[in-house]
Amino acid sequence: MGKRILIVGGGIGGLSAALACSRAGLEPQLFESAREFNEVGAGIQLGPNVVRILGEWELSAGLSAVAAFPEQLQVRSAISGRELGVLPLGARTVSRYGAAYATIHRADLHALLLDALKARGGVQLNLESEVVAFEQDHNGVALQCADGRQARADLLLGADGLWSRVRQQLLHDGVPRATGHLAYRALLPQSSLPEKLRSQTITAWLGPHLHVVQYPVRGGEWLNVVAVVQGHMGGDIAYWDHGAHVVNVRRSLSQTCAPLNDLIHAIERWRLWGLSIRAPMRSPAEFAQGRVALLGDAAHPMLPYLAQGAGMAIEDAQALSQFLLTDGRSVPAALNAYAAARWQRNARVQARAIRNGQIFHATGLIRWGRDAAMKLLGERLLDLDWLYRGPAR
Repeated sequence: MGKRILIVGGGIGGLSAALACSRAGLEPQLFESAREFNEVGAGIQLGPNVVRILGEWELSAGLSAVAAFPEQLQVRSAISGRELGVLPLGARTVSRYGAAYATIHRADLHALLLDALKARGGVQLNLESEVVAFEQDHNGVALQCADGRQARADLLLGADGLWSRVRQQLLHDGVPRATGHLAYRALLPQSSLPEKLRSQTITAWLGPHLHVVQYPVRGGEWLNVVAVVQGHMGGDIAYWDHGAHVVNVRRSLSQTCAPLNDLIHAIERWRLWGLSIRAPMRSPAEFAQGRVALLGDAAHPMLPYLAQGAGMAIEDAQALSQFLLTDGRSVPAALNAYAAARWQRNARVQARAIRNGQIFHATGLIRWGRDAAMKLLGERLLDLDWLYRGPAR
């Protein structure tokens, strides 16, 4: 009999963990508080480090059916519109890293993972199961749901996101802090846009105190747009899906170049997300203690400025399943090995994402230096070999 694992959270991280562990011969049970498995949000970028893992999980065909595979990533000035740097993707990425660079709607990736998990059978998927507490001892872990139900297994995995309850009980380290950055997100059919605004390229527009990223999803038929500006929002920052008035986005980006301004004015519906963050990981103890471990945003929430939040959760899931598969190793030893193998890479990605946010929004001499360096060394700066080759195995 394989190790039994309780997984809290039915998002991309939780589904990835359940799928990876099931493939490794483990026995996962997944607990999701919502009434149905449903992922909201907009687009996700998947670097070759992530696409390669999805291929190992036999999801390449499904990914190809729903994702887009841009031929390049370009960086432009949000003010002048001029090109600052370009990274070729497509065949170059496959040749260099053994996998493509993909862009996908979050809901499509979620459905791909869920369908694969259901097709395997034997995995318990528990909906309307809000986990409120857990207890661990030398023999296992027990969790308790809000409705009084309980479950027990060999280990517990908290994959319940930025505001993780599992993390709160395990680490007692407070809540994430607001960054002062607001992300306005839009997703729309490319057919609804004028021809000149349609795109099959990843484009990052950088400006003072703001940036915008756009890329195709759903086979290139839809366009995902994210505009990040500096500011604060009222209300509960834990809830991302706030209705956002079009006028706020247009006002924030009113000084941008004509091509970008035209795109912003062509979009009639935005959602607002107040970005929150934790400091980069400082030790493996933030990943696992005893028979309880964390995964994805529950362990290492990341700002979206390196496009690796979902990717790091999928990497976590693959690593966790492999360490748990090792014969003769106790659960705490396996989780300690998982934490030791993952924490520094995730800390590096967290720190790089924070730094990117500062660079993207730079002003004055720093902005001038950024643009000059990008123009001179664009491909070398954009091609993150240490990241895209994946973790050492």
